[in-house]
Amino acid sequence: MHKLFAENQAFRANGRLWIEGPADRFLGIGRLELLERIEATGSISKAAKEMGMSYKKAWDLVSSMNAQARQPLVGAHAGGAHGGGATLTEAGAQAVAEFRAMQTRFAQFLADETARLYQ
Repeated sequence: MHKLFAENQAFRANGRLWIEGPADRFLGIGRLELLERIEATGSISKAAKEMGMSYKKAWDLVSSMNAQARQPLVGAHAGGAHGGGATLTEAGAQAVAEFRAMQTRFAQFLADETARLYQ
């Protein structure tokens, strides 16, 4: 394929990875970041703020993931005297780990395909 490329130009295979269900995206890089920030901050609100996202949007994403999963990925408890919070469930931690591993395999696939471009 490299004979098709203009000279002195670097080309590479590229793409984004996500998992989608019949009705909605289940997990992608943005949702993954949201889950990781919820885990780090203990809060959907703080995670959303760090990402420059509205709380409603973050809550909608969490609700979507939880509804599509066999078990919720995020557990939230309402505020009160000590404030509310959110944590990843065991299923949420597993989803993060498995999607990260899938991203690593996908990155290797893209690197392999980029190498093939120049064969």
